[in-house]
Amino acid sequence: MRATLTRKRPVPSRGLVLLAGFTFAAGGLLTAQDTAPTQSAAPTPAATAAATKEQAEDAAGFKEFTARMGDYLALHKAVDKKLPAMKSKEQLPEMITAHQQALARKIHEARPHAKRGDIFTPAARQAFRHAIRSVFNDPHTSTARTVTRQRDRAEPQVTLRVNGIYPDAVAETTFPPTLLQELPPLPEELAYRIVGRDLVLVDSKANLVVDLLHEALP
Repeated sequence: MRATLTRKRPVPSRGLVLLAGFTFAAGGLLTAQDTAPTQSAAPTPAATAAATKEQAEDAAGFKEFTARMGDYLALHKAVDKKLPAMKSKEQLPEMITAHQQALARKIHEARPHAKRGDIFTPAARQAFRHAIRSVFNDPHTSTARTVTRQRDRAEPQVTLRVNGIYPDAVAETTFPPTLLQELPPLPEELAYRIVGRDLVLVDSKANLVVDLLHEALP
């Protein structure tokens, strides 16, 4: 009987196995290092201090705006109480218009010396401009492009003045939600409007310009 010879497979050297494992691990390490994102330099203490100071000043500016807005709202409500009450929202359009005009006239009479900056104080103007700038400079939003495109398509603007009627036909820009959430909230009687590059505070019940921030937008 012929004996069957079994051929043994060569066993790799232990040194070769270790070398191969090390090469793979080193390759993985190099790959991770090559693909790791480059970290930006940490802000300097001076830059951090300046940013903190600006945030504090902006918070104070918004607080001042809210206080002035509250004073106006109190006046609005006091004047509105003296007018015949609107019995229903389903009243005839001419009756609603008459009430709106009467409200605007009485508010105008109650603040005859109203001027630009009564609500948008210097501190408030700075805070609003910083908030608007941060939204417009954010590369992750299309706010700047959308506002600019709408503004370029708008008709020539009328001249708005504080305590004057806000025209129904004024070409305004749709207010971006990304910007709205960065500004102080308003009661239902008031609204923000963008006309050209101006930020306008409007009494929507009286259709009256309460105040405006000239060239607030880039």
